Parts: sequence; C-alpha cells; structure tokens
Amino acid sequence: MTVQIAHLHATLCLALAILHIALAFGAPWSSWGPGLDVTQAAQGDAWDGPGAPLSPAGRLAAALTVPVLLYLALAIISAAGFPGLGWPRWTGWLAVAVQGALAALSLAARRPVERRLWGPCHAVLTAMALAVMTA
Repeated sequence: MTVQIAHLHATLCLALAILHIALAFGAPWSSWGPGLDVTQAAQGDAWDGPGAPLSPAGRLAAALTVPVLLYLALAIISAAGFPGLGWPRWTGWLAVAVQGALAALSLAARRPVERRLWGPCHAVLTAMALAVMTA
C-alpha cells in the first residue's frame, strides 16, 4: 500500500507541476472553481481577471515552484523503495516538512481561495507523504 500512496502522491505533485508550468508560460488563470474567487490565488500574485496571465513575477514564482514539486515527488517515491532511486531517507523527511509548511502557509493565508483550495490540497499531500515515511 505504501508504494501506491507514494505513486499517487507523485502523480498529484506532477499534476501541480504541470499546472505551474502552464501558468509560467502564460496560461490564463481563469475563474474555474464554483464559489471560489481565484483573484490573487496564485502565490499572492496580483491577477487581472479571467483570460489574463499572471504578472512576470507570478510567472517566475510558478516556474520556481516546479523543481520543488518534482523534488517532493521524487523524494517520497524514493522513500517508498522505487527502484533506481537510492536517495537517503532524510530527503523523504525533508519532503514531509516542506509539504507540511506549504499546507500550513496555505491554511493560514488571508485569501479564502488559498484556504479553501490549496490548503486542503497540500494537507492531503502532506498526509500521504507522512503515511509513506512512517510505514
């Protein structure tokens, strides 16, 4: 079960990385969540509305998030014993800490969309990473 949880964690991290790549390349950050106002929902960036891409600073932040998400995914699947990845165990614990910090920051954010969308998302990813590391 640990390997499946690790693979699901990695898949979700990869999905988030793809979203951030799209945002970094100028994909519009549209109002797609029912009842969620996604204005300024992307890492605190000021956003101009539906159909508008993030500012250059927001695009840079999205691009810099991609390697972090990929690290989180690889560290957890390595800790689950994925063949070919012989990373030290402490990298998995560091991934749990980073994932937990992301969850805490999102849940403590001022913007409702951060608390309602990204907070639970990062909290679930943290729980999955912790389940892998404590197994």
